[in-house]
Formats: sequence, C-alpha cells, structure tokens
Amino acid sequence: MATCYRHPSRETGVSCSNCGRPICPDCMTTTPVGMRCPECAKQRTPVKRLRDMAARPRAAYALIAINVVAFLTEQGQGSLTGSAIHGKVVEEGVLDRFDISVHHQYWRLLSSGFLHVNLLHVGFNMYLLYLLGTMLEPAIGTSRFVAIYFTALLAGSFGALFATAAASLGASGAVFGLMGAAVVELRARSVMESGIGGLIIINLIFSFTFSNISVGAHIGGLIGGALAALAIRLADERKAPALGLLACVALSAAAVAGAIAVAGARGTGIA
Repeated sequence: MATCYRHPSRETGVSCSNCGRPICPDCMTTTPVGMRCPECAKQRTPVKRLRDMAARPRAAYALIAINVVAFLTEQGQGSLTGSAIHGKVVEEGVLDRFDISVHHQYWRLLSSGFLHVNLLHVGFNMYLLYLLGTMLEPAIGTSRFVAIYFTALLAGSFGALFATAAASLGASGAVFGLMGAAVVELRARSVMESGIGGLIIINLIFSFTFSNISVGAHIGGLIGGALAALAIRLADERKAPALGLLACVALSAAAVAGAIAVAGARGTGIA
C-alpha cells in the first residue's frame, strides 16, 4: 500500500489526479477533475481538507428536516419508545410486498425511507445522517451526495423486500449506504481511524442481534451506497463526472426493478 508523500506514516489508495503522488484524506483537494495534492491544487483552488471544509452540507440538513417533518405528521404514535404506530401517513407509505405487487404502489419504495417507528428510531438515524452528511457532502459535492443517498435508499428497499415479508420503514438503508460511501472515499487506513469502520461493525451487530430490524434494508443500502460511490469515483478519475451520476440512476433503476420483481414473486407465493 502506498503512503502519503506528505505523511509517510499514512497508507492511502488515492493519488493526485495531476502529478500522481499518493495523498491521504487530509491532503486531498476536491476538483472537477478528481482529487489533487496541495501543491497542484494551489494552481487553481485553495486546499480543501476532509475535516475542515467550509461548505455547508445543505442536502444533509434538508434530508434531516424532511425526515423529522414526516415523523411529526405520523398519526397515533404509541409512545416515544414503543412500536405501535398507526395513521394514514404510515399506512400509505410503509413498505410491504402486498401493496407493491398487488396494488402497484411503487412510491412505497421511496416513502418508506422517510418514515420511522418512534422517537429513538428517527433520532438515531438522523444523528448518523448528520455525522455522515457533514463528512461526505462537503467532500464529494451536493449532487453526488444526493445521488448516493437515494441510490442507497432504493437499494435498501430492494433488500428489505428480498429478505422478509414483514413491512418495513426507516432511513437506515440510506444511512448504511452513506457508510458504504464513506468507506470508498476514505479507503483502507482512514476507515477505522475515522470511526466509520467501527460504526458499520456496531450497526451490523445490532442488525443481526435485535429483533424488528430490517437486516435486508441495511445490507442492501450498504452495498448500494458503496457501489454508487465507487461508480462516482471511477467516473471522476476518468474526467467524466456525468457518467458517475448516470451510473447511480442505473443502479437505482435496477434496485426498483428488482424490488418489484421480488414483491411480485414472493408476495404472490411464487418463490
């Protein structure tokens, strides 16, 4: 594994798109043509570091606001920590095979990612969205961040329908997708030091340990987000950023098609 030319003790898998020298996250400067080292970046733009970028994660804040507003509109909350929820918003937005396959209510693939069971559920997901959003969005840009988020959300819906017949809801699939994207961006050394690696491990343990957690949504979102981030990175390295966004659209379309197929087959008892 190569080491950063400015920090020899730090291993990295990223190189400057201009001079080719290996650089660590603290030395990366995001440009339209890929990551650049501080020396090459001084020619056109000031150095932007992953930790202290000034750009505000507006999309992340907007997504948090939408989730909170959606939670507040849910009717008949049982308790702050309970799981008994009712009401029109949840009934029309929760994800389940029957309504997808029989009633063709495909919006549930998206709407379910903005609904939550209780205050703990929405609070924990929004906390993670805040942490990951403030890290990722300034580093990769708003459009890329949004593309990864919704690709992961739809991939999580596909995973949830594939794994279980039970109804599901929550932003955890999209949040796991942002974790996968963070792994792609930070690469080997920084994944564990940044805390993202431990965060993924802890959440995966929770997913397999506690009941009433959609493991399929978590795994599907994690894979979808990682694939979306990888596609964007490869497109940027080839100086064709539009291809990365098109790849996210393709991944999202594949997730939707897969979800509809799974709901149709398993919801009607074919498989």
